[in-house]
Amino acid sequence: EIFGPVQSILKFNLEDVIKRVNATRYGLAAGVFTNSLDTANTLTRELRVGTVWVNCFDVFDAAIPFGGYKMRGIGREKGIYSLNNYLQVKAVI
Repeated sequence: EIFGPVQSILKFNLEDVIKRVNATRYGLAAGVFTNSLDTANTLTRELRVGTVWVNCFDVFDAAIPFGGYKMRGIGREKGIYSLNNYLQVKAVI
């Protein structure tokens, strides 16, 4: 979750990447660039972040919910999930 022109190039295996990403306090979004559909599917399932962009980055649509996990995990913006911010559940018995 660095806001700036930063690029990090490292050798990795998937287990290390998953552990490293999930160990951080932040979880707004992640970008995955790969030719492997298996790698993309594994990372999108395992990464604890609100948005995973696969072979793209910073793509938004009004129908796609946006929000994070962990310290970035208060509600969602956009999409039908954003309505939860304005609703209150009540049980009537």
